[in-house]
Formats: sequence, structure tokens, C-alpha cells
Amino acid sequence: MNRKGRVLLVLALVAVVAMAFRVSWNALRDVAKAIGADATAALLYPFVVDGLMALALVATLVLTEKGDKRFALRVLATYTLASLVLNYVHGLVPALHDAPAGRVRLAQWNGAHWVLVLLASSLPVGSIYFGSDLVAKVLHHCAPTMVEVPVCGPDGQESTSAPHTSAHPEQAPLTATLDTAPALPLAEPSVLVTVRADAQRSPDPHTSHAPRIPETEMADEALRQAQFEEAELERMRQDARHAYADSAQAGRPLSARALGEAFGMSESWGRKQILAVRDEEESSRPLLRAVDTAAV
Repeated sequence: MNRKGRVLLVLALVAVVAMAFRVSWNALRDVAKAIGADATAALLYPFVVDGLMALALVATLVLTEKGDKRFALRVLATYTLASLVLNYVHGLVPALHDAPAGRVRLAQWNGAHWVLVLLASSLPVGSIYFGSDLVAKVLHHCAPTMVEVPVCGPDGQESTSAPHTSAHPEQAPLTATLDTAPALPLAEPSVLVTVRADAQRSPDPHTSHAPRIPETEMADEALRQAQFEEAELERMRQDARHAYADSAQAGRPLSARALGEAFGMSESWGRKQILAVRDEEESSRPLLRAVDTAAV
């Protein structure tokens, strides 16, 4: 069926439903007056019953899970049967057609009358409960779902785990400082830079990759963590030595305890950094040799 035919079919369905609602609306309004509803409540009563039928029909078409679709069909069948019963009672009791506002018996037998009153008065409460449940199921069904995209690791294997974070949260700012700070003169190249260069190096496509086992990955991770901590300690030592050298040039050299406390270390650690600075100064000074003038 083309689009035009579908549109005409939907419009015809809406017209039929609207006319059927108008016919049922008269009967349900009179029944609501008979059970004690005022003029406004009786005017809105048909929307409560037949409106939930329309909502259940839409939910049946939208929901795809069997349990939810079965629930929507049961609500639709229950309220359709209840509306049919009330319309049938309206046809059997002529007093409902032109009765003034007030209570009217729906059946001669007391038991049937109380059952009909209970049915008519419980439909609005059921509309609130079942309507809310149906709307919640439809909204939950239409909610967008998160699609998990597999992430390929450096070894080419798919991994859905989150990126690795360091076990020490306080080291995160140090990593950013290490990446942005200028390079310090070290005695030997940093092992961390070497590891990063090896990780960024693209593998040869013609070389087969050996499968990585969990033990190997844990060992590599422990090695990278140890190398990272060693690089951070070396950077801290260099910063402490520069701080002591600056204080000595300013004429207010820091003590070993003050230097250690400034970097969160002990007094002996600060003393080692001071000695290292002094050793560097001694090695950088020019050697003065005595010249024998008599020999000249």
C-alpha cells in the first residue's frame, strides 16, 4: 500500500473512533450522573473510560516485548468490556436517558446494582493506575540505548574496558606537570619517554603478534608503574636541588629539614640533595694549580 492509501486508512480509522466515542459518550455520561457525579464529572467521565481504551490501543501497537504487549491488550480488553456493560445498562434502564441530576438504580436486584455501581466508580481509579503504567512502559521502550563501541588496544585486540587510570589519584597532576614542564638535565635519558616512544611506534604489518596473556600484561603494567614512579622521584630530586641552589644564591640557604618538609620527604633526604648540589658545584669549579716561579 502506498503512502496515500495509508493516510486515508488512518483518517478513516480516526473518524470511526470519533463517532463511536460520541455514541458511547452519551451512555457513559448518564451512568456517571446515576452514580452521583456532578455535571462536570459526568462530562469528563467518558474520556476516562474510552480515552484509556485509545491509550491502550496505541501502547499495543508501540510495545514489542511480549509481556508488555500482553498487558496492554488486557487493559484494552477490560475497559472495552466495561464500556460495553455500561452501554448495555444504559439501554436497559430508560430512567437514565432523561433523569435529572441524582442517583438512579442501575438494576432492580440489589446485588447487580451494587456490582454495577462498583464497576462504574472504579473505572476512573483504574484509568489512573493502568494509564500511568502503560505510559511508563512506552517511554521505557522508546528510550535510546547506549551502544557500546569496542576499543582496540595497542596489540590489535578488542577491549571494552575503560582506559587505565593510575592507582594513585594524587599522581595525576604530576603527570600533567611532567608532560608540560621543560626537560631537566638528567644524567641519563628518562625511561618513561622511551616506553612512550615504543608504545607509539606503529608495528610492522607483516610481523605476526604473539598473543598476550594476563600474566604478561600484569608484569608490563607493573614495570610501567615502577618506571613512572622512578621518573617522578627523579624530577622531585631535581626540583629540590634547584630550590636549594636558588636559596643559596639568595644568601638564605635552606636547611636539610626545611628542604625535606617542602617536598614531603625526610630530613635525611633533604641532606642528600644538599650534598648532591655541593658535589656538583665542586666539580664545576676550575682547578687552581700552584706554579713554581723559581723553575721558570
